[in-house]
Amino acid sequence: MSSTLEKLQQRARVLEREIEAELARHREQIGVRVGRGKVRFDRDLLRRHRAARISLRDFLAATRPLVVLTAPVIYGLIIPFVILDIAVTLYQWICFPVYGIPKVRRRDYIAIDRHHLAYLNALQKLNCVYCGYGNGLLAYAREVAGRTEAYWCPIKHARRLRDTHALYPDFMDYADEQDFIDRWVAEREKLRKLD
Repeated sequence: MSSTLEKLQQRARVLEREIEAELARHREQIGVRVGRGKVRFDRDLLRRHRAARISLRDFLAATRPLVVLTAPVIYGLIIPFVILDIAVTLYQWICFPVYGIPKVRRRDYIAIDRHHLAYLNALQKLNCVYCGYGNGLLAYAREVAGRTEAYWCPIKHARRLRDTHALYPDFMDYADEQDFIDRWVAEREKLRKLD
């Protein structure tokens, strides 16, 4: 990998950290405190949230009937989600110790916290819990799959992909056999040191 590319990737990581720090400052400015796994809201913010909540009756009245009819399709995915959750967790518990890859912490990807927002009614809160689980689960599964790919085949694809997992930018360049020969063992070692 070229030093220019490595420098750009490092700048991107620094920028991501700066964005997260700015988002944390913004949350604090509006009255949200996050610490030790708990979310706390300033009284004024909580009062505004409660005043903004739409009742469940009004929410359902404003919802198109066809949207309501899609609910079983959406919520029907809970069964494959739970199966995926169990399968991915068992997979990494069994395989990652053999490969020497650190296990992915599920809690780093699945966040169920939007139900604390007082401006959401009960159905909106349920939907947010479901989406937090579903999208977090997919991110967790992607990280497990990404670590597996980094161990077995850390080579970039020939064509550009729309979105890739976090380890992908460090993969070896496509069709560069010397890069692969020079770095494959070192990349596996780097993977073993993930925190």
